[in-house]
Amino acid sequence: MTVLTPTISAIICTHNPRPDYLERTLNALREQTLPKEQWELLLIDNASKEPLVKSWDLSWHPQTRHIMESQLGLTHARLRGIHETQTDVLVFVDDDNVLFPDYLAECLQIAVTWPVLGAWGGQQFPEFEGGEPNENWKREFWASTLKRDVWSNNYDSATVPIGAGVCIRRPVALKYAELAGSDPLRQRLGRKGSGLSAAEDYDMAFVACDMGLGLGRFVSLKLHHLMPTARTNDDYLLKLNEGFGYSLAILDALRGIKTFQCSRIDRIVNFYKRLRIPPMKRRMEKAFEAGRKRAIDELNAI
Repeated sequence: MTVLTPTISAIICTHNPRPDYLERTLNALREQTLPKEQWELLLIDNASKEPLVKSWDLSWHPQTRHIMESQLGLTHARLRGIHETQTDVLVFVDDDNVLFPDYLAECLQIAVTWPVLGAWGGQQFPEFEGGEPNENWKREFWASTLKRDVWSNNYDSATVPIGAGVCIRRPVALKYAELAGSDPLRQRLGRKGSGLSAAEDYDMAFVACDMGLGLGRFVSLKLHHLMPTARTNDDYLLKLNEGFGYSLAILDALRGIKTFQCSRIDRIVNFYKRLRIPPMKRRMEKAFEAGRKRAIDELNAI
């Protein structure tokens, strides 16, 4: 029997996952319409308290591996996944993502149809534990939907694929690994344990633009993002937005964009502007600015 070389690697990076969520993630991969001979599955155990190899049977897939990455942090787990693969396209699947059955097939089709793209993604539909939150803004905060396909070869936030289900061509992934593996500043991005830094997915995608390739988001790529109750908690969202402010300032610095502290006049103007907006939105903006300030202080100390 001829054994086909896999074209796509589906990489799950996880740290102490919720068993019910990871089970749904794996079941969705098991039901992919793309023949399993055309893709491989890697489960990167990022220093989980209980080694996942003991409790998760992946024998249903003919090309699968359990891999332990002892250095804590999503960036380190993703770098390990990149180094462990040889395929043309890498798909990073979070341990709370439920891919639509045609996700990998659509990813492969886009890879063939759009050779100018180095990174791409799709739509995210949140599935809230215990039902949708009452606040409309919280529902919108977690959703990432499209009315049409979008793409660009600029550093355009509208076309940056979300981290959930992001698809990366191998040359882009290798270049990102080369940069992130030797740059302590880049390693400040990405989740680490309970920390909520982010933007490593932006950084990885922007490497495509650095290399002269484009970014895209496609209606046909769909996944459900499982949302535990804690993710609609006000304190969690404030902490998350503080992480966004921090990470985006670091991301700017990586590409030579100087970020400055607000002047006293700007702070006064922003204060009075915030008096006119709802209290929670005001707190979210303050949290973002606090994260941004923390990043600037760290950058100035380097």
